Amino acid sequence: MSNIPKTYKAVILGKAEGKAGEVWHPLTVEEKEIPQLQDGQVLVKLNAAALNYREIWIRRSLYPGIMHAGATMGADGAGILVAPSNHPLYNKPVLITPEVGWHKSTYGPDQKDEDFHVIGGTEGGQGRGTLSEYIVVPSEDAVECPSYLVEGDNWDAAAALPLAAVTAYRASFTKAEVEAGQNVLITGIGGGVAMQALQFCVAKGANVYVTSSKAEKIEQAKKYGAKGGANYQDSDWPEQLAALLPTERPSLDAVIDAAGGDIISALLKVLKFGARVVVYGQTTEKPHILTMFAIQKNIELRGTTMGSREEFKKAVQFAAEHRLKPIVHEVYRSLKEADKAMEDLRKGNQLGKLVIRIA
Repeated sequence: MSNIPKTYKAVILGKAEGKAGEVWHPLTVEEKEIPQLQDGQVLVKLNAAALNYREIWIRRSLYPGIMHAGATMGADGAGILVAPSNHPLYNKPVLITPEVGWHKSTYGPDQKDEDFHVIGGTEGGQGRGTLSEYIVVPSEDAVECPSYLVEGDNWDAAAALPLAAVTAYRASFTKAEVEAGQNVLITGIGGGVAMQALQFCVAKGANVYVTSSKAEKIEQAKKYGAKGGANYQDSDWPEQLAALLPTERPSLDAVIDAAGGDIISALLKVLKFGARVVVYGQTTEKPHILTMFAIQKNIELRGTTMGSREEFKKAVQFAAEHRLKPIVHEVYRSLKEADKAMEDLRKGNQLGKLVIRIA
């Protein structure tokens, strides 16, 4: 490790006092010492990282019990494995597995609950995160990056893939069980996970429909394969959606939702018997409602979060097979712009991921 510096810079989460939802914890760029590698660990020099809405929730104290002042922020990242030199992926591009403590169970973390963490802003994984020049991770958490994602030494797409990909893969295929020819609704199109789910489901051969409050986002989604969409601010948006469905299959097989609220009742007429409503977020901060009418229709409400290490590897493989690249909305040029990037993410105007270049 003689050619590796002794210190590195990282974006660190600070602590502020205030009520959950109203507080905004600060960020600072600090210098840290690169630790000595333990057996089974690798050191990765990060070239780019990407943001997720979970960072906003962490800074607002809306993830009870996981926000950890002093931890490095960021769960998405890609770079070069620089140590140890005898590792099979030495000097090769790698993606960082965005969580620890969940190996392969399809039901949820297969370790004890307190051992499962998504990295970035949390105590789990020794407080590590990807908004950093270097990161130390267990050897198995450095996954070889498909070469097409770093063509021309551009790391933006690679950095944008990990957390959105594993979350979208699990939501779309493990939970929603999307197959070719099925009708799928993805709500709140524009965010990284929603856009990745759109790409995955289209590549699978499904008919994908979307909702948004902005007509331009629906039009952009159509460019990436969506059949159409509806503005959820319109009172008749379920009827608009129903009119878009093919006459030979006039109902939804699955919904992939990040919003929450009473969406099941709104869509009840258009949901097929046994439809799967998969929820990976609650941006409205309102709970889903499962009425007796929905129960009688055998509607299944399924929660999902992130995914296992095995699902992450499957997501990367699926993306590589179809040569899918995450949609990048904007690129920021250094770690010093992390705070500005999160303010932009908070406004919710993006279509795809916000990426921060590090190297």
